[in-house]
Amino acid sequence: MSELMQLYDEVRSCQRCDLGKGRTKAVPGDGPANARIMFIGEAPGYHEDQQGLPFVGAAGKFLDELLAGIGMQRQDVYICNVIKCRPPGNRDPMPDEILACQPYLDRQIALIKPRVVITLGRFSMARYFAGQSISRVHGQAKRMGEVLYFPMFHPAAALHQPKYRALIEEDFAKLPGLLAEFDKGNKAGGGPQEPPPMKVEQLSMF
Repeated sequence: MSELMQLYDEVRSCQRCDLGKGRTKAVPGDGPANARIMFIGEAPGYHEDQQGLPFVGAAGKFLDELLAGIGMQRQDVYICNVIKCRPPGNRDPMPDEILACQPYLDRQIALIKPRVVITLGRFSMARYFAGQSISRVHGQAKRMGEVLYFPMFHPAAALHQPKYRALIEEDFAKLPGLLAEFDKGNKAGGGPQEPPPMKVEQLSMF
């Protein structure tokens, strides 16, 4: 069994926080183990909880459209969330839940070794852009070591407030150029830098 599959089994049996008691299925993550691009969302929703897969509801369909718009497919990227079980009523993740899941996310990043990390929503953004507002930093890439970090609004934001759809589409459209420039600028050799520890705090919507 691969280390990634072993991690998935641990997530599916996890009881580190109370979310484990109420879930239908845990949602570890999905995608190739050698993906260059990793998307990190916030938390599973209803459909994810039912299927055990990330981004399979309406927000996931929008993400598929965004990927298609830049010539990519879901199987080209790795997708996971900050927390692995659905919060009741789709509420925001709580600090203790984020901390409980942090070791799993840390291990996923270490195993996948993505070259580009795209954060979807403010909770995954906070790991790499501490103290920032997503409305200020979305679409602005930041390089740390050999990894490019790119914050975006969560696709679900476009479903709840259509004005965000254009912003998300604009940010996504930047990705091919950023990836090409990033690859050109990379020197041979060297691996991804370890991510900073996650700073857990209550975050505002914008």
